[in-house]
Parts: sequence; structure tokens; C-alpha cells
Amino acid sequence: MSTTIQILKNARKVADYAASEGVLSEEFRRRQFYDHMGAVLADSILQAGLNYSSVVKPRIKTILNSFPDKDRVSRLVEIVKTKQAGSFLSWRHPEKIVRFEGLVTYLHECRVEVVGELRDSLVDDEFCSELLQLKGIGPKTVDYMSCLVGIDSIAVDRHVRAFASRVGVKRDGYYFLREVFCCAADLLSLSRRDFDAWVWRRESAKESFQLALPLM
Repeated sequence: MSTTIQILKNARKVADYAASEGVLSEEFRRRQFYDHMGAVLADSILQAGLNYSSVVKPRIKTILNSFPDKDRVSRLVEIVKTKQAGSFLSWRHPEKIVRFEGLVTYLHECRVEVVGELRDSLVDDEFCSELLQLKGIGPKTVDYMSCLVGIDSIAVDRHVRAFASRVGVKRDGYYFLREVFCCAADLLSLSRRDFDAWVWRRESAKESFQLALPLM
């Protein structure tokens, strides 16, 4: 069976299950995107492996409120040069700090200054391929960043994988699942970003409920 047919068959499974779960009857909360490079890059770097609501979201809110002038890469470069990235991110572990510094430096070298320029760059395959060469930047980060700047995309995370597993999607390769969920959103006539956000909210709620269950 060709990959295209596999994508279509699995996309139909995902779409049908989502429809049975009420995705078409929900009033969608539009997924937020930022016109602030500091918030976009911080969110993109911090989100991996962390609880978004309790860890990442408060830090992004602080950045937007406390650093309104850090909305362009040239001003973020000042933070990198003065070794203030940890303070800016409200983060101590060096791994994410180094990733943030590397991303800021790379965008500065590419003359990508503001969110609109980043949005234009992220639809270029060559630019995305070069981003993936940066340490700690994988396809999920690139797709997640795309969502943050308003590009209609799906970022395949553990929530998307859990949803896929529940409906019986057997293959779990990143790009295969991205195409399946993008196609499912199209079948449902939904924005891919909004469908991604719906899956995230649904699976996060399930995860929170399971964690709250008392031990027997």
C-alpha cells in the first residue's frame, strides 16, 4: 500500500474519531500566536518536555509583560551577548539556555528580525532544513514555532501520538503522523492549528484526570 493511501486511510480514522468526540460541535478557542520574537523563541525552546500550563505559560506571560521591547532578534542578541538569557527565560538549566542562545544567534545571522520575517522563512524548506541542524532543534520544534507565528501546521507531540494510538494508527514516524493529522483536519474542514490545539487540550485533560485518580 502506498504511503499516500496509508495517510488517507489513517486520516479518515482520526477524523471520524474526532467527530465522534464532538470536535465539530465545539466552539474553538483560537490558538494564540505572538507578534513578539522573544515570546515566540522562548516558547519554542521551553515547551519540550515541560508542563505548558504550569511551567511555560507563566514564563511567556512574564516575558510579554516585562520585556515588551524584546520583540525583535537584534534586541534578543543583546541578551545573549550579556549572558542574560537565563534571567530572560526564568530558567537555570543550561541546556535550554544554550538552545535559546543558538537559535537567536542563527536568526540574527540569517537577518530574520521580526515575527513576520520568521513566518515567511518558515515556509521555506531550505530554511527549515538549516534550522534542524541546530543542536536541540527537531521537527516538532520547527512545526511548533510555525504554529506560534500563525502558520497552519501540526506539531506532533506526545498528545498527538496518544490520540493516534487510541484510534489505531500503527505507524509512528514524525512526518507520517504530521501528514495524517493535517489531512484529518482538512477532512474535518478545520484549521490545522485549531485541530492541533483541540487534540492538545483533550489529551491534556485526560492526562490530568488520570494523574488525579487516587491510588487503589
